[in-house]
Amino acid sequence: MSGHDSKYFSTTKKGEIPELKEELNSQYKDKRKDAVKKVIAAMTVGKDVSSLFTDVLNCMQTENLELKKLVYLYLINYAKSQPDLAILAVNTFVKDTQDPNPLIRALAVRTMGCIRVDKITEYLCDPLQRCLKDDDPYVRKTAAICVAKLYDINAELVEDRGFLDALKDLISDNNPMVVANAVAALAEIQDNSSTPIFEITSHTLSKLLTALNECTEWGQVFILDALSKYKAADAREAENIVERVTPRLQHANCAVVLSAVKMILQQMELITSPDVVRNLCKKMAPPLVTLLSAEPEIQYVALRNINLIVQRRPTILAHEIKVFFCKYNDPIYVKMEKLEIMIKLASDRNIDQVLLEFKEYATEVDVDFVRKAVRAIGRCAIKLERAAERCISVLLELIKIKVNYVVQEAIIVIKDIFRRYPNTYESIIATLCESLDTLDEPEAKASMIWIIGEYAERIDNADELLESFLESFPEEPAQVQLQLLTATVKLFLKKPTEGPQQMIQVVLNNATVETDNPDLRDRAYIYWRLLSTDPEAAKDVVLAEKPVISDDSNQFDSSLLDELLANIATLSSVYHKPPETFVTRVRTLQKTEEEEFPEGSEGGYSETSSAHAADNGASPPPTSSTPPYATTKQPAPAAPVPDLLDLMGLDGDGGGDNAVVSVDQPVKTAGPPLPVLLPAASGQGLEISAQMVRRDGQIFYSLMFENNTQTPLDGFMIQFNKNTFGLAAGGPLQVPQVQPGTSERTLLPMVLFQNIAPGPPNSLLQVAVKNNQQPVWYFNDRISLLVLFTEDGRMERTAFLETWKSLPDSNEVSRDIPGIVINNVDATIEQLAPSNMFFIAKRKNANQDVLYLSAKIPRGIPFLIELTAVIGVPGLKCAIKTPNPEMAPLFFEALETVLKS
Repeated sequence: MSGHDSKYFSTTKKGEIPELKEELNSQYKDKRKDAVKKVIAAMTVGKDVSSLFTDVLNCMQTENLELKKLVYLYLINYAKSQPDLAILAVNTFVKDTQDPNPLIRALAVRTMGCIRVDKITEYLCDPLQRCLKDDDPYVRKTAAICVAKLYDINAELVEDRGFLDALKDLISDNNPMVVANAVAALAEIQDNSSTPIFEITSHTLSKLLTALNECTEWGQVFILDALSKYKAADAREAENIVERVTPRLQHANCAVVLSAVKMILQQMELITSPDVVRNLCKKMAPPLVTLLSAEPEIQYVALRNINLIVQRRPTILAHEIKVFFCKYNDPIYVKMEKLEIMIKLASDRNIDQVLLEFKEYATEVDVDFVRKAVRAIGRCAIKLERAAERCISVLLELIKIKVNYVVQEAIIVIKDIFRRYPNTYESIIATLCESLDTLDEPEAKASMIWIIGEYAERIDNADELLESFLESFPEEPAQVQLQLLTATVKLFLKKPTEGPQQMIQVVLNNATVETDNPDLRDRAYIYWRLLSTDPEAAKDVVLAEKPVISDDSNQFDSSLLDELLANIATLSSVYHKPPETFVTRVRTLQKTEEEEFPEGSEGGYSETSSAHAADNGASPPPTSSTPPYATTKQPAPAAPVPDLLDLMGLDGDGGGDNAVVSVDQPVKTAGPPLPVLLPAASGQGLEISAQMVRRDGQIFYSLMFENNTQTPLDGFMIQFNKNTFGLAAGGPLQVPQVQPGTSERTLLPMVLFQNIAPGPPNSLLQVAVKNNQQPVWYFNDRISLLVLFTEDGRMERTAFLETWKSLPDSNEVSRDIPGIVINNVDATIEQLAPSNMFFIAKRKNANQDVLYLSAKIPRGIPFLIELTAVIGVPGLKCAIKTPNPEMAPLFFEALETVLKS
């Protein structure tokens, strides 16, 4: 619509549907066109105009391109709700795909791809095959994207009709935009497929590098992203690739620059020549610096990516530290990121400049920024031993300013410096003690108490200093209480005089009798028993030499950093989280025919015992390391997520369905009864029922809150303790106010690997729930592997055999499951499939039936399953092979649950 078409949105008429119906059937073309514009306007603002479907459809037979586009737009929106009527448009679509005008041919095939109706999909194949070989490149590039859309609707159809081969042929097309769209479509399909579909060979590599110079900026992004997954055969090939990609670093589009950087970083891992690596690092610095002169939002994205890059290749920006100095008008989020990068780039050569900057920042007005600047000085001291003394001098100067929050942050970082350099800078303790009265923050208090306890023998009045804290012991936070307890024991062991003896008695009494904190009470009892039975052993434990802390500025481990660097220029590199932790892609399940397994593949089995199951008793409160509560917010209607390829503008106008589920998407549900985990008798009238479930490839925690009290309950929050799989809330807990005598159900999105508990795997999940009217309630739940089995767990038969052979016999675990009767093999296969345990093959072994299945849990851990049973006879033998055999008890528990259901 053009600018003057805004009048179509301002109508205030009542009963306009009959009027629109009349206008749509007018004999005048202009009147029909205006009527369709009014319908689109009404549709855009949320009015239901689906009753006009047939009338709008009648306007489809037109030579007017603008009108045809509007009708197609209407069809895309309402075809799902009117699938039987949408089929009437098929003939026009098919006819339009043979129109002399390439714009109409492309528009028709694009629209058919966007209409997600199975009946129309059947008719799309022939026109799509024609358009993939069309003479006009605009039609071919549109058809390439349409293949990806079709794959999302019906993957089998795409594979059976040879569309994937046609897409691969388009990579050799002479038009660069067609090549770019083919790459984009293949990449999207690969993301939705569990089997390798798009693999770059040396032949395709050459074609992609040639197209790179001529296609549009977004086409370049797709090609560069695809190239970044290619592993060069040797250093020479890697150098050649990098040489062809390096000119993209000068591009005006930030996405192209970052994609080129990602590509070069991946290839640099294979380049052995130090001179080449050094030259590439020099070439990458100017474009990265240029990104910092853009708008603040782009600066922030660039800084988050640079943060990752300098962890792997600090030499790239080693001489450019000045560009990260904060400007007075930088937004706070930009300043914070610049601070992080400055710490990573700080070296003995530039530390004086950096410290001057940090000292300046510590006098600014933004409290959070000041605190971070003070901490940055401490981190530099820990990182650079030669500069530690200069850093401490700056911190002491800041303490003399007497600004309360600056002093407290300085004491916190000095405690870390003492840990890093023991017996080196203790002469400054006297200066720190002067600020004792101003401390009011728990972390600062705890740090000061640690210093007093650690160096009690050097502080003459250490007992008096600690005694001043002891007066408020019961009111102090747990962090301070724990530190006070340990510091007092240290003082007593170092100075066993009358004063410390009285103090230790008071502290131990407070920490065992007066407190309800189990951590504090347990530690106090341990100290008490140590001191009463063997004071020398107590000295060995409490006064043991502590390990020296290390620099934490490179905070990511190598494997996580590799994954994040492979995702530069995506949300993953901004969040600093792997993609699977914040978005779940719904994968297409492939159907495979039954295959007979060869004889003799059965190996020897070893018996193992099941891990003990945790009981459902009351649990201690979650520790301080668990993530913050996910707070309540009212549900809002879920907005559809636009198709990625349409967003990139590769396919002109037109919509599409998405295959991405946002973890923040509000979800409310009704469903079968849930197990009661907190009975009303234990929850002062609040009954909580909950169970972990898996839906559409996403893990949710299904909860029901039943209010048996006399008052409404609201403000619900939830928190999960550390657990084997690091399950944590992936979004806010959405529970409206629960009125007395009513209940509310909700689905809470969950994410994995956020808060992993150490130790052997177990199914225990400790949960804490609170609301505005009641205290915190704790209860235990169990994590079933059934919710973790992913939709891409199906393996090809050859891959299954190779994996089985590659895993050592020690990774094979078997168990007899009594009481299970298999009456029909096919029924058992169908029973296991919804739980993402996929059939591979079956065979006969004497009178026994042997089934082979595969499953997979996140991070690609496979379970290779062999089930052996006699039809109709109770008893089942299950053997599994997996890289993590300690997971076997959890697997057997999950399998038994499915087969008994």
